[in-house]
Amino acid sequence: MKKPKYDSLRVGIVCSRFNEFVVNALLDGAKRGLKARGVREKNIETHWVPGAFEIPVMARLMAVSQKFDALVALGAVIRGETAHFEYVAGPCAEGIMQVQLETLIPIGFGVLTVENVEQAAARSRPDDTNKGFEAAQVALDMIAAMRRWG
Repeated sequence: MKKPKYDSLRVGIVCSRFNEFVVNALLDGAKRGLKARGVREKNIETHWVPGAFEIPVMARLMAVSQKFDALVALGAVIRGETAHFEYVAGPCAEGIMQVQLETLIPIGFGVLTVENVEQAAARSRPDDTNKGFEAAQVALDMIAAMRRWG
């Protein structure tokens, strides 16, 4: 089995500025997750977009740039009193999946879709249960899985 050399991998992270207080914690977790596997800080590049709805566009630009072996998408969509949640959460997830399918660049999905701030905080703690940490590890696992095929 071809196991990737993590210290040479290049990983792009796309982050949503909306609910930035949560996304910063997810970003810290993602970087910890990458570094825990040996990805070098200099090989991690972060780009910010206004909101979760814009993540797929930036992810696609990053994927087709051929600069990255994998991407991590980070955001926090917190349900409010209007239908806005549904208009953002589903299309964001679908757009990210479409980018993966079109480009074959794995994307760790770390976009929280939660009911309230308490749920967001519980999923962005500074430990290994942080969804940013998990998304980064998934992206690396997918690189390994995909390399077994080619």
